Amino acid sequence: MRLLVLGGTHHVGRAVVEAALVRGDVVTTLTRGLTGHAAGGVDARRADRRDPAEVTRALADDTWDAVVDTWSFEPRAVRDAVRILDGRARHFTYVSSRSVYQWPQVPGSDESFPVVEASPDSADAADYAAAKRGAEIAVLDGFGGDVLVARAGLVLGPYEVVGRLPWWLDRIAAGGRVPAPGPTDRPLQYVDARDLADWVLTAGTEGIGGVFNTVSRPGHTTIGALLGACLRVTGSAAELVWVGPDEVAAAGVSGWTDLPIWTPPTGELAPLHDCDVSAAHGAGLRCRPMEDTVADTWAWLQREGTPEPPNHRAGELGLSKDQERQLLGR
Repeated sequence: MRLLVLGGTHHVGRAVVEAALVRGDVVTTLTRGLTGHAAGGVDARRADRRDPAEVTRALADDTWDAVVDTWSFEPRAVRDAVRILDGRARHFTYVSSRSVYQWPQVPGSDESFPVVEASPDSADAADYAAAKRGAEIAVLDGFGGDVLVARAGLVLGPYEVVGRLPWWLDRIAAGGRVPAPGPTDRPLQYVDARDLADWVLTAGTEGIGGVFNTVSRPGHTTIGALLGACLRVTGSAAELVWVGPDEVAAAGVSGWTDLPIWTPPTGELAPLHDCDVSAAHGAGLRCRPMEDTVADTWAWLQREGTPEPPNHRAGELGLSKDQERQLLGR
């Protein structure tokens, strides 16, 4: 397959490029060439996504079988790319987000849940949900071939620049008493970027289209199993000190950000680990064992170091020392 990846040097885009090369696909990437890790063996082209004239020049009059786009900023950049590429590929995947759903979400909801208002013509990148939804509309309304919209939730695995699983691995590797949010059997729902990449490439090959919640089934693993795997792969002597949701709330600590990955089993954050993914799994999404994701992420961190988080939206992740002391009762 001839594949064009708009991006391809960070996180999901990087995973897509590497998986495509393993498959034997002919890969073109379009990036600014300023950050990230460029793979060898690709036709690497340079352009600023925000400049349609630059994109047009970089892509020339070439054609591809499939396009993958992970853009998370102004929707109009996706709109412009679709206008340039319409009729020059038969399949377009846009990697979106479950953030496009209206808040609060509802446990067990599927792709029919209401989404936020957004425009494909917007130049606003500040509202992440509206930016992702606007880009979805740009692709769904503007591309004449098959369209796959992959609404990913929590994305883990090697190359995770947001830093959720890397934070836990680094903190546990540092040792000492580590506050661990319970209950230990709290189910988690996420997708390894490499599994997302494999599915997207299969969709491009087979012409799979539609809008899909693209994460594991709820309970693919638990917070107890995940943090236990972090202990094992790091070889740390850290002590996990389990604290319940009420203790977390009493300390003024939040799930998802202060305690990355975890959310309380009840409340507004709970549905982040409980959405209906029957459509994606029926269309072939497969998720590897959690232990592989944790081990491979730790191996990547040892090779390349913990990446700097992107300077947009992620904010500060992880517990402060004061928050740790509060949760540990001292």
